[in-house]
Amino acid sequence: MLRESDKKEGTVAVIVQEEEGSSDDGCTAAVECRATKMIASSTMETPMAKKVKHEMEMFGDIRVDNYYWLRDDSRSDPQVLDYLRQENAYTHHLMSDTKVLEDQIYSEIRGRLKEDDISAPIRRGPYYYYERTLEGKEYVQHCRSLVANNSSIASVYDTMPTGPDAPPDHVSPNNKLVAYAEETKGDEIYTIYVIDAESLTPVGNPLVGVTSEIEWAGDDALVYTTRDEILRPDKVWLHKLGTEQSLDPCLYHEKDDMFSLDLSASESKKFLFVGSESKITRFVFYLDISMPDNGLVVLTPRVDGIETSASHRGNHFFIKRRSDECFNSEILACPLDNTSATTILLPHRPSIKIQEMQLFNDHLVLYERENGLPKITIYRLPAIGEPLDRLQDGGTMQLVDPIYSLDSSESQFCSSILRFRYSSMRTPPSVYDYDMNSGISVLKKIEMVLGGFDSSNYITERQWATAADGTQVPISIVYRKDLVKLDGSDPLLLYGYGSYEVCIDPYFKASRLSLLDRGFVFAVAHIRGGGEMGRPWYENGKLLKKKNTFKDFIASAEYLIEKKYCSKEKLCIEGRSAGGLLIGAVINMRPDLFKVAVAGVPFVDVLTTMLDPTIPLTTSEWEEWGDPRKEEFYYYMKSYSPVDNIKAQNYPAILVTAGLNDTRVMYSEPAKFVAKLRDMKTDDNVLLFKCELGAGHFSKSGRFEKLQEDAFTYAFIMKALNTVSSLS
Repeated sequence: MLRESDKKEGTVAVIVQEEEGSSDDGCTAAVECRATKMIASSTMETPMAKKVKHEMEMFGDIRVDNYYWLRDDSRSDPQVLDYLRQENAYTHHLMSDTKVLEDQIYSEIRGRLKEDDISAPIRRGPYYYYERTLEGKEYVQHCRSLVANNSSIASVYDTMPTGPDAPPDHVSPNNKLVAYAEETKGDEIYTIYVIDAESLTPVGNPLVGVTSEIEWAGDDALVYTTRDEILRPDKVWLHKLGTEQSLDPCLYHEKDDMFSLDLSASESKKFLFVGSESKITRFVFYLDISMPDNGLVVLTPRVDGIETSASHRGNHFFIKRRSDECFNSEILACPLDNTSATTILLPHRPSIKIQEMQLFNDHLVLYERENGLPKITIYRLPAIGEPLDRLQDGGTMQLVDPIYSLDSSESQFCSSILRFRYSSMRTPPSVYDYDMNSGISVLKKIEMVLGGFDSSNYITERQWATAADGTQVPISIVYRKDLVKLDGSDPLLLYGYGSYEVCIDPYFKASRLSLLDRGFVFAVAHIRGGGEMGRPWYENGKLLKKKNTFKDFIASAEYLIEKKYCSKEKLCIEGRSAGGLLIGAVINMRPDLFKVAVAGVPFVDVLTTMLDPTIPLTTSEWEEWGDPRKEEFYYYMKSYSPVDNIKAQNYPAILVTAGLNDTRVMYSEPAKFVAKLRDMKTDDNVLLFKCELGAGHFSKSGRFEKLQEDAFTYAFIMKALNTVSSLS
């Protein structure tokens, strides 16, 4: 078992202060240099953050936060940075004897990757557009070629997206210009560039201080959004190419700090939609692209508790609407010239959740969920101009794996071909074209996995755990059938999230094979607070029912132990962001149940953060977690907030990560969590904290850098299980 060295009060004095004016890159390099010197010494003290008493009172209740000083909004306080560097050096030191294993795992993971590859081309007008990766390069190239000569690359332009949800490029309707958003620090503050698609030369000045959301409003104008001081997207703007950004008219300003703006284009490319949404309400404006100077027009009014999204076909808008009564959504249509005259095309069905709609000239495609699994249902539409009063059932697509992930992809509006993405825990990401008239699917692209990968070596299955209140909780599982014994002796990594109605569907991850091929079982607990089982699944895991999320996860862990997938001595858990809250909560509640815990950028200081409306995104989160300025929510949130519930007890081995530039979960939350754990826990199990000084919520952006992070995490898990020798 990995253990910490003896604890010492006070801070470690052997770390040399940085010179003033060092950049983030310089800081990182200096940390590595100092860490190397530390490894050369025989011992290294555990970092212990100093205590500075800070009292907070609410409803007569006094909380003491000895580590409040770690919060620095400017991220430049020398004391704070010094502490973070100490933690990084300590992590580097304690993991130094696992570096060979980490490098071996990294080599395996990278060896499975086809480094020079192209994505399935998407046709837009006379061109195919696709992404291209090159051997040894961290970032993708964005390419296009003429349909008539698709072997010739006519245009190549590079971007540096950060995070798994990196913004796509946007091509003007005439295919002459490309707009793309770029940021390099991890703070999610973007710059938008426009280039000529042929010459690759810049067009006009870049738009600065914006979000990643951009759409073309014709061939010579862009619509984009910006954020306020708490990083809430609150304004939408119209930019005419060739003019200064300072002259851009504001199309709408959302002043309610519970709401944020988003931007999308109809599949027909004739309208843009601006949505303003809170966690329970969403209303929509539209912009006619042929007349952008006319500004935004209300399509669906703001009504508390009703969420709408929209698209366009012919002379109708199509609207997906959710309400308390229609909790899994219904589909409506209304004429362009009379948007209040709505017709229900598909009524609400309590057992089927409509997750997304996609419109075509002749078809309506719905991405739905039933019994915890996604599916695609297709409806034929009457010809444009005919009465839109019926949907002709076009069938539901049949899929092969018992558990899987299914996502929409860009398709041509005037085509009958639906493109979608599919994967499972044993099936690499695949792109299919499905002919909605003939019912024939064609595999256009499957991610190549090198190194002798054979999907038939792995078993995927779904099990159901019974929660404390009798609720059946689905669990997705994968393992290598020739290595796993299922007698309780196998190591298992259990992943969870359970917030924001997010669905963590069973997906493929090539790096995960390094665990599976060492005899690990991998499982995902689809706990309440997510959206896997429909809207009620989310409602029963938020606000004053949030503890159901944690109880479901604990029940899932106990079920896996009961069914001999693992034992307490081999059970590892992982979660990120709101999933990091889950990890923090359950190790406080049941530390005896887990051997190893990994919490990535964890939201663990729930009460203090939600009491501070100046922190980015706090106000919009009150409808997710509750407003602790109200007594009932205050005490309920205090009862599970991980930082507030650390006890003098034994804990598992723990790895916590953070990003200094994170705007979603401030680095100080995990830093305070670790500092308090170090002070209070009674065991000698390792506790490591790794803070990326030049990254944000999604950590490093390069594809190889992300592989290195996976290798580090897996090496930590194996070392904490004391299985390095047997699994290497």
